Amino acid sequence: MNVPDWGWLEESTILIAILDHSLTCRALSQYWCRQLGLAELGAAGAPLDTLFSDGDNAEFRRELENVLHDGERLQDRHVEFPGENGPRSGRLSVWRAEYGTNKGHFLVVLVADSTELETAIRDLTEVQTEHQLILDAAGEGIYGLDQNGNTTFGNAAAEDILGWSVDDIRMQRAHDVHHHSYEDGSPYPLENCPIYAALHDGEVHRVDCEVFWHTNGESVPVEYTSTPILKDGKPNGAVVVFRDISARRKIQKQREDAYAEIKMLKEQLELERDYLRDEVDVRVNFGEIIGQSMALKRTLAKVEAVASTSASVLILGESGVGKEMIARAIHNQSERADKPLIKVNCASIPKDLFESEFFGHVRGAFTGAHKDRIGRLQLANGGTLFLDEVGEIPMSLQGKLLRALQEQQFERVGDEKTTTVDVRVVAATNRNLEEEMAAGRFREDLYYRLSVFPMELPPLRERAEDIVPLAAHFLEAICLELNRDTLALTKHHCAMLQKHLWPGNIRELRNVIERAVILTRGERLRLDLAMGSATKANTEPEAPASDAQQFLTEEEFRRKEKQNLVAALQSADWRVWGPDGAAALLGIKPSTLSYRMDAFDIRKG
Repeated sequence: MNVPDWGWLEESTILIAILDHSLTCRALSQYWCRQLGLAELGAAGAPLDTLFSDGDNAEFRRELENVLHDGERLQDRHVEFPGENGPRSGRLSVWRAEYGTNKGHFLVVLVADSTELETAIRDLTEVQTEHQLILDAAGEGIYGLDQNGNTTFGNAAAEDILGWSVDDIRMQRAHDVHHHSYEDGSPYPLENCPIYAALHDGEVHRVDCEVFWHTNGESVPVEYTSTPILKDGKPNGAVVVFRDISARRKIQKQREDAYAEIKMLKEQLELERDYLRDEVDVRVNFGEIIGQSMALKRTLAKVEAVASTSASVLILGESGVGKEMIARAIHNQSERADKPLIKVNCASIPKDLFESEFFGHVRGAFTGAHKDRIGRLQLANGGTLFLDEVGEIPMSLQGKLLRALQEQQFERVGDEKTTTVDVRVVAATNRNLEEEMAAGRFREDLYYRLSVFPMELPPLRERAEDIVPLAAHFLEAICLELNRDTLALTKHHCAMLQKHLWPGNIRELRNVIERAVILTRGERLRLDLAMGSATKANTEPEAPASDAQQFLTEEEFRRKEKQNLVAALQSADWRVWGPDGAAALLGIKPSTLSYRMDAFDIRKG
């Protein structure tokens, strides 16, 4: 076989060989001869396994034979061949050629030496792998962007946080993938994005709280830093480092909720503290219910009967008879005793503040509402709400109270949220509510809501047996309170106390005893100085009488009481209120005098 002149190949740095039909080398480039350590003459006739490490591999030989027989080119096959400094790698291409017409075929083999390239690629791959391991070790998500904002790389944390595979979004615009909208779903313009700002101004941009979007369509709260990659002093990309702050926001929300609850509980405790002070003051001033009269026993029997139920109670009676003490007794003997008893003095609440006082308000609901406030109804939740002087509630506001009591639900002023409570109601008044209803000053439906179980407390003058025990109790408590030596009641003192009519009832009795202790300078209680003109104005003058007339009938007593009230009114020119009014002359509250005027049908003539 005559081999063509291949001299032009001798200086080629490409590995070129000519193989005959038996796959034996017939010509070899000089460069390859040097690589294989073969003399130029020894190259001709060299077997295939001399040229290639896998030259004796049957599969490799079959591939070459197929080219020789079928003429189908073999391209870019990896091969290894011996070299001066050890095995080398290359990419092989083979095609069939002819010597001339009908003179047979031979193979032209070209091998591009890729040893250095593959080594460089392998080194680069190792570096990339190492860098990726470093990126994946980071707990924060990391994205790389090119100068157009397309994703170039990412780490495992980024995939875990957002669910996007880096391979799936590589060379896609990151803003379109996971930063396209605000948390409320509204579009996030690209020109407003701090990440892309770093690609233009070359500055670091930090954002404390935005959202990226997960593959499942949910938003993920994140904080991130966009740092520009500079090339020749100009931005050529950016690295975005972000952190999922869902747990932090959850903790923050829990803290805010806890703070709001603490704030509410603090306010509630402050209000309960104020009520507790009032309760302590009431207990110090009035003590436990004291007395052995039949009237009191009947009252206490009613308390015991109704306390265990959830029925609303309406306590009626003159001012100072102890309506609040009875309300406390009902509460303390009920299943709600471990919950608060909240008192509301309806007469002391301005009309404009009625809703706020009862139902509470939120901050900013009206001028002066500088903070949230819990209403009395919510404060009494689980316990008892005591509505003192319930007859004083303005007619225009009674409907709102009725609705709240019936439904056990209400809304704070300025709040849309409905609050549900469980409250038992005990109301008290010295007014005749049936007459108030007839006069159109009290709602009938509210009256029947409150008076499921009405109780009328007897005045102190109808509990004569209880006057001295009460006075003795007050005397002991007041001496202790004022840090005075213990004083005692004499028989003369007891007689004076029992002769008095006590229009101010128990409250007046306590005031008289306290005044007597203050006026006392020795060991003998100066009750005479404390009672003074009150005794003269409210007792019958002693006059000669037969042994058979030592008492007054109920009719005579009522007539005398009415005459006394009319005399006081005439003396005050029919003024009830004020320092010169009839109530002040009688030493009673104006509301008590108004109640008695209604009871006796006293009108200015």
